[in-house]
Amino acid sequence: MEGQEVGGRPLQGFLALTKRELKKWYKEPLLLLITVLQPLIWMVFLGKAMNLGAVFGGGVPPELARGLMLRSFGTTDYFSFMATGMIAVTCLFTTMFTGFSIIWDRRLGFLNKVLSTPVSRASVIFSKVVYATLRSSFQVLIILVAAFALGLKVGPGFHPLHLLGVFLVAFMVCVTFSSLFLMLALRSTRWEAPMAMVNLMLMPLMFASNVFFPLELMPGWLRAIASVNPLSYTNDAVRQFTIWRLDRGALLRDLAYLGLFSLTISSLSVYLAKKYLSR
Repeated sequence: MEGQEVGGRPLQGFLALTKRELKKWYKEPLLLLITVLQPLIWMVFLGKAMNLGAVFGGGVPPELARGLMLRSFGTTDYFSFMATGMIAVTCLFTTMFTGFSIIWDRRLGFLNKVLSTPVSRASVIFSKVVYATLRSSFQVLIILVAAFALGLKVGPGFHPLHLLGVFLVAFMVCVTFSSLFLMLALRSTRWEAPMAMVNLMLMPLMFASNVFFPLELMPGWLRAIASVNPLSYTNDAVRQFTIWRLDRGALLRDLAYLGLFSLTISSLSVYLAKKYLSR
C-alpha cells in the first residue's frame, strides 16, 4: 500500500515523500514551462522595453545620464537591475503552489495514508519545502542563463563563485515562502480559499519591494513597507553578488534578515503542522 511505503525511520519517510514530489514535477513539463516563461516574459518585455537609460538621458550629456542611472539603480543598465529582481519573483511564483499540494493530497486520500504511518508531520512539511526549493533553484539557473544571454552587466569585482551566493539567497527565500504558503493550506479541503489568499499577497509582495525600482525612489509610506519585505532583502543580496560593488556589511545584514525570517516562518509552519495538520 502506498501509505506503507513512507513508513519506517523518519529520514526514510522524508526521502520517500520528497522523491514523490519530485516525480510529480518532472512528469508535468508544461507546469515547468509556464513557471519559467512568466519571469522570462517580464524580463524580456518589461526589462528591455523600459529603456530608462533613454529617459534619464533625454537632453542631457551621456556621462550625466549614466551617473543618474548609477546613483538611482546602482547600475547604468536598467535591464540588469530588473533581471536580478526576477530571481525573487521566480522563487515567489514557484513556491505559491506548494500549499495546494497539501490540499490535493488530502482530497486524493494520500495524506490520510501518510498520517497513518510513523512519518512525522514535520517530514510532510519539509518534503514539500525541499521540493519547492529544488524546483526554484533549477528555474533560477534558467533565469540566470537567460539574463546573461540577454546582456546582464555584472558589477566590479564580480566572480563566478558569487553565483553560489545567489543560490543561497534563493534557498532561504524559497524556504520562507513555501513554509508560509503551506501554513495557509494546512486546514483547507478546497483550493479556492488558499488561492484567494495567495493572490491577495502576491502583488503587494512583488510591488512593495525593490524588484522594479529602488526603495529610495518610493514614497515614504511604501518605502516603510518595502523595508520589511523579505523580497527587498533578497533583491539587495542578489544584486550585491552580481551587479553592484560588493558591500560586505550590507550583504551580511541581508543574509541575517533572510536567515532569521526563514527560520521563524519554517519553525512556525512545523509547529502548526504538528498541531493542525489532519486527515
